[in-house]
Formats: sequence, C-alpha cells, structure tokens
Amino acid sequence: MPAYLSPGVYVEEIASGSAPIVGVGTSIAAFIGTINANAWSSNNTDTTSIRSVGSASNPVEIGEGEGGNRKNYSLPSEDYPVLLTEGTYGFFIDGNSVELDDENPITNDDTDKFTTIKFSEPVASGAEITGYYQVEIPVTPNPIDPNIAQEGEIKLCTNFTEFKKFFGDFLLPNENTKGQNTLAHAVYGFFRNGGTRCYITWITGESEVSEVLDKFEAIDEITIVAAPGNLDLRDDIKDHCQKMGDRIAVLDSDETIDLSSTGVVDTLKPFNSEYAALYFPWIQVFDPASSSNIYVPPSGHIAGLYARVDGQRGVHKAPANETILGALDLKYNLSKSKQDGLNPDGINCIRKLNGNIRVWGARTLGGDANTEFKYVNIRRHFSYLRDSIDKGTQWVVFEPNTPELWAKIRRNISAFLVMEWRQGALFGATPEEAFYVKCDAETNPPEVRDLGQVVTEIGVAVVKPAEFVIFRISQWDGSGQ
Repeated sequence: MPAYLSPGVYVEEIASGSAPIVGVGTSIAAFIGTINANAWSSNNTDTTSIRSVGSASNPVEIGEGEGGNRKNYSLPSEDYPVLLTEGTYGFFIDGNSVELDDENPITNDDTDKFTTIKFSEPVASGAEITGYYQVEIPVTPNPIDPNIAQEGEIKLCTNFTEFKKFFGDFLLPNENTKGQNTLAHAVYGFFRNGGTRCYITWITGESEVSEVLDKFEAIDEITIVAAPGNLDLRDDIKDHCQKMGDRIAVLDSDETIDLSSTGVVDTLKPFNSEYAALYFPWIQVFDPASSSNIYVPPSGHIAGLYARVDGQRGVHKAPANETILGALDLKYNLSKSKQDGLNPDGINCIRKLNGNIRVWGARTLGGDANTEFKYVNIRRHFSYLRDSIDKGTQWVVFEPNTPELWAKIRRNISAFLVMEWRQGALFGATPEEAFYVKCDAETNPPEVRDLGQVVTEIGVAVVKPAEFVIFRISQWDGSGQ
C-alpha cells in the first residue's frame, strides 16, 4: 500500500488479473511441396553435351601435310574444339579411311591450345587430311540460387514475390520441375484467392514428411495444411491435423478418375476424418512458364478461399458457393446427378455454375459418417472457439481456486461468446439461447479442487449451413392461405 501523507483524492490502477478473450487467426496455411532436388537447375543432372565437327557422310578438312612423312598432326583449338580421347572419330587421307594410333591417338596441349592427332601410319607430305569427330562432354551444372530453401526448411511467405525468392518462379514443365510447378501454382492460387500468410517447405519423398510435420507442431498459428498434388501424404497430414486438433487438412484427388466406375467413391475417398476435406476435380489455370493452360490440384486455391471467407464473413461461414479465382475450367464438368453420389461421402465437388468455377460442397471427408462435425465450417469454428478460449484464459493458471475465480471465468468466456453471437456465429434469438457457461461449485467439487483443477462447462449452438434449400410451391386461387 502506498503512503498517503497529505489530504486529497488518490486514483490507483489495479490489475484485474483477467484479459478479454481475442479470437485467434484461422486462415494461416502450411504447404508441403514434393520436389525433385534438380528442379531449380534444368541441367543439374548427369547429362552430357555433344560436340562434333563434320560427320561420317560429310567429313571436313582439318589439316594438311606439314612436310615429310609424319604421324602427328596438330589442330589449333581456336579453329576446332579440343578433342577428348572418348568419342567417335573418322579420319581420311586423300579420301581413304585411315586408323589412329592404338596408344594415345589424341593428346591435348592446354598451354599452347593444340590438339594432336596421331595416325597409325605416316602421312605423306601434302596429303589432304579430312575427318570428323563427335565427343560427349559432361555438362557443368548451373549453381542453384543460394536463396532457395533447403529441403525441410520452412519459410514464412506473405506474398508470391517472397515465395519466388525462396522456391523459384514458375518453371517449364518437365519431370524435374513438375513438383515445383505444382507448389508454385498452389501458393499463387492461395494468395490470389485471399490468403495472406503461409508456411512453405519442400521434401523429395514421403520418408521426410514426419520431420516436417514435427516442425509444424511448433508453429501454433497454422490452421490449414496441404500437400498439393501428393496423394501419398494425405494420411500423414490428416493424422497431424487430428493430433493437433486446431487445423484441417485440405486434400486433392487424382487428376484422372474413371467417373463411369461403380466404385468411384471408394477411389476418391481415402478415409473418413472430421479433420480433413477433399476437393474434386482438378482445375485448369494459365501457366506463365509454358504460356498454356494446364490442370493443377485445387488445394492451394481452396486454402486461399478459406482465408477469404474467414476474413469477409467469419470462420462460421461455410467455405462454399464461392468462386475460385484464377480457375479457367475443370478437368471434369460434373452434373447434379453425379454429385448426388459423391456429396454424402464428403467429396466436395467443384462445379461450373452460371459461368463461374465454384466450390459446391462444404463437408468434411466422410460426410454423414462424421455426424456432429460433418461440415467444414463447424469443425473449424469449434477449433477456433477452443483455441481462442485456451489462449485467452492463460491468466487463470495458478490463481486461487475460489468462487471469485469461477465468476471471473464465467464473465470472461461469456463476453467472448456474446461477441460471437452478435456476429451471427451462434444460433439463437438471445445469448441465453446461443450458449451457456457453467463454472461453479457443481463443476468444481472438493475432489476436483484437490487435484488442482478448475472445470468449466461450455455449450454452444452452432450455425449450420443451409446445404439443402427447399421451396414448396403450389397453385393458389387467391382466396386465402
């Protein structure tokens, strides 16, 4: 207590011990690319270059007799490429084929820049020497930009320019660059559709993914995880999201699917999980590297769409009936009847409707089998509420476990949920209909307090999407209702 020495009014600031709960972010994505290590250097492989002079059918003059019978003839390298001992050769004297010496037929003098050819028999003075040679020279790899992220290294990017710095720009499609180009299109689609922050890394194969996911566990703000185009990693990222409980896996299908097959659902659906959502089919986008349209997996674009809906409407709004920006067409144009067989199992279809490419599904993978959490927005909203309350009530730890503390907890959480209700995220005409918070002697009897626990029970009425909009229309004669 401060000492009061003279009369007057004294105003003191007293810490309440509690702080308002602030909603956590919900739109931070993490991408895992599967990339060939040679992707960033098109000639960074064990390839060779062919260097040739003349051909067997068209030999060229490479020298003349230099006086007297000689076996050795020199070729200045500024006139001809330096010869190697490996390769294909053919030499002619006055049009007749001749052989080179068995030992050291070709020698190079790097100092004087001459190549010496040694024939098996002397060549007469003044003879016309013609020939050809073709050699394979190993290519010197182009050095990879030192800014390129190392395998398994995680980089935070807030725009596509930063991505290009760490992972390169769009590359011409080939076997080496396919994985990098897939990742580039996914990240570009993420930012194009409303994403603002994402963590990105790359691996060469499935064996390295566990180490990357361990690193993701330490990044608390991640809420969306995708491995664009890599079906082998779907189980891994689903298990990761389920373990963490605060993030969802956005999954891709195969590019090519036999839609006429009776087992198309089993082909598309790898498992049931309330922590994963799968989108089908692949979308067509413009590829700047090849100046053509190509098909890419949609997961990166979908993650950006999640972020856009979160920012514009809130995480409680289903990320569906939304246009995918940058999508030009679809690998398969699905009909309503075809979607009827996919939607109940949580295969979220992307369809062309009214000239736009739209997400036309809002379910977690498994759909009806996931009961309470069959919708993506409900799963994500619950994760958001849990994470926000968790982080916003850290001040409670080690406080005296008394009725005063219980009242503070109730007020703290109720104030947060009232804000959610006012934003339309909870169902009910009044806050009392939308949620309840119970933290009292009933939830915290002596035996619970003896364990050092304070227990709070929370119930919320979530807003579910209007997935099936039904209008019942009949004829009316105008006489009454």
